[in-house]
Amino acid sequence: MMTRSIKLFVTALAFTASSLCVAAESGTADEATAMVKKAVAYLKANGKDKTLAEVSNNKGQFVDRDLYISVYDMQGNVLAHGTNPKLIGKDVSALKDANGKEFIKDIIGQAKTGGKGHADYVWPNPVTKELQPKTVYFEKTDDMIFSSGYYKR
Repeated sequence: MMTRSIKLFVTALAFTASSLCVAAESGTADEATAMVKKAVAYLKANGKDKTLAEVSNNKGQFVDRDLYISVYDMQGNVLAHGTNPKLIGKDVSALKDANGKEFIKDIIGQAKTGGKGHADYVWPNPVTKELQPKTVYFEKTDDMIFSSGYYKR
């Protein structure tokens, strides 16, 4: 028969293992930033058409767990999207998050003035399908905005 302290230890161990599994499934702020920088470097090495195709490949190098790249033009049209190809060619400039925030307009405004930055909003996680707070890192390159975000728990 297990003693109380052993039961508590086993429970704590199971909880820790469960937490580590969830954390392993979620991208981090540093990983989102690195993915944007990798996509911008890929653009410089391979050109616009090849980059947009690779970003839109949901099995490619720009999709990792709940991290993916989205590329917008300066008007808010989707040029490439790592998880939702139906958005490509759509004007999402007036898109709102679950709280009514027009986050694409925020991203475009910041990109025009600073070239790069962060924006916070609430969005469905593509892995869990749950609405979660998200922070996106973005960089303006040429006439495009490359972005990737991570979900906060």
